Amino acid sequence: MTPRRPKIVGFCCERHGLDSPVAAAKSGITYDASVRIIDVPCTGRVDGLHILKALEDGADAVFVLGCLEKNCYYDTGSIEGRKRVEHVRSMLEEAGIEKERVEMFNTSSTMTWRFPEIVSKMCDVVNRLGPLGKEGDEQ
Repeated sequence: MTPRRPKIVGFCCERHGLDSPVAAAKSGITYDASVRIIDVPCTGRVDGLHILKALEDGADAVFVLGCLEKNCYYDTGSIEGRKRVEHVRSMLEEAGIEKERVEMFNTSSTMTWRFPEIVSKMCDVVNRLGPLGKEGDEQ
């Protein structure tokens, strides 16, 4: 029996956040294909409810990937995204769920190694913590 692959959702800004996995693929850098990428106009538009809904719908972990904070296309979008991620992390902690399951990352389109590094980190988190939900759930 093959081990269960982590279910990870990544909200990626359509500027640098989405450019990062494309650049990695073009460079031949591989990453776990079980990651579901959701294209968003800006990480500042990712609401905490979007993150919570992804977890509710079966994700073991969620990350938000935006532009570098001082280089955000929409000026403060990455900063706003980080605030929302931190709010969700505190809510999870209060609910007894590991806050490490939700992370915010920043990148630029030229950082080809960054996206595979992020995916690897999130897979490691899920492998260490186990799947989210009750044992035996199909999700």
